[in-house]
Amino acid sequence: MRLLNTFLRLITLGNAAAHLSGLQGLSWSNRLALPFLTLAWSQPASGWRSHLVLLLPALIGQIGLATLRRRQLDPKQQLRPGRYPDRQIVRLDLPARHGPVPALHIVPHGGTKTAVLVTHGSGCDKTFYAWRLVDELIAHGAAALLIDLDGHGESPRPQAFPHMVDSVADPIDWLRQRYAQVGAIGMSLGGAVLARAVANGASVDALALWEVPPRLRLDARAYRQVQIREALAILQLRMLHLFRDGAVDHVIRAWQTSGIRATISTWDLFDALAFPNSLRTLARREPPLPTLLVYAGRDAIVPPAAAAEVAALAAGWAEYHLLPFASHISLPIDLECITLTVDWLARHLNQPAFTTGLGSE
Repeated sequence: MRLLNTFLRLITLGNAAAHLSGLQGLSWSNRLALPFLTLAWSQPASGWRSHLVLLLPALIGQIGLATLRRRQLDPKQQLRPGRYPDRQIVRLDLPARHGPVPALHIVPHGGTKTAVLVTHGSGCDKTFYAWRLVDELIAHGAAALLIDLDGHGESPRPQAFPHMVDSVADPIDWLRQRYAQVGAIGMSLGGAVLARAVANGASVDALALWEVPPRLRLDARAYRQVQIREALAILQLRMLHLFRDGAVDHVIRAWQTSGIRATISTWDLFDALAFPNSLRTLARREPPLPTLLVYAGRDAIVPPAAAAEVAALAAGWAEYHLLPFASHISLPIDLECITLTVDWLARHLNQPAFTTGLGSE
């Protein structure tokens, strides 16, 4: 009986901690969290050794109960087309010279004069862990345009060069026809494609690039090591914020994508995109284009020497940040990175909160 009471103590403590921290995806009761905790801890239990032994089973039980209880808590539902209290989401196929670009156009109620294009990383798609970034943009009064890169998500075309550069430039032109101010955020591969499109003449007013490798050189063995290092790096308490929005199974399933369909390998694609050359082109602009570069201190794909190379290319004209505790996988969902970027965009798009107006479909 004491062992059972010890187990109940631990599982009610975990539930109360999740509830009080706002981690609804890890909680199995809200209203009764503190009464359950008080009741469990008023009962006799075993000593501290039993608490240690039962800690892991209690954690497993806590996650299992929370997953069953929070079945409806799916953060990707926030990106489904429809009308919401603070925004409207429309699924579009944007016209482009090589064929339609699948997109989600997300506009705050009341409209806005500012929009931000978002390009995802390799192997991802337009909705990949994008809900928190979208929330920040909407909270600041900006519209968001999430697109699928060629070869990814719903795109009907394979990953190919230089076609996918055009498939980013054309949505920028689409935004230009509808908004007074256009910003852009590109992640890893999406950042390399976006930088090349802007260097080639696509018009944005502010450009934010996250963890873009200057080049990519990984054989099969090195890639496996990178996967292990990235998996270990993402196991951080700072990533628990994901469970404010979703249950454990939904947060994990959000990782699943359709993969890549390609006529050029990702390694060769990075060579063709020539990200360092794009930065050199942008650096010669007069006046300089406001550019933000954000990198991760625990990035296994962009090693310190590569990040230092980008910092050197940015010196004197762009703003560079290194977030020491982030990894390549975690940076796009790191709250510090998201807040830093959206605040920076707000400053460089000429208003502390993006000016309201009319954004059209």
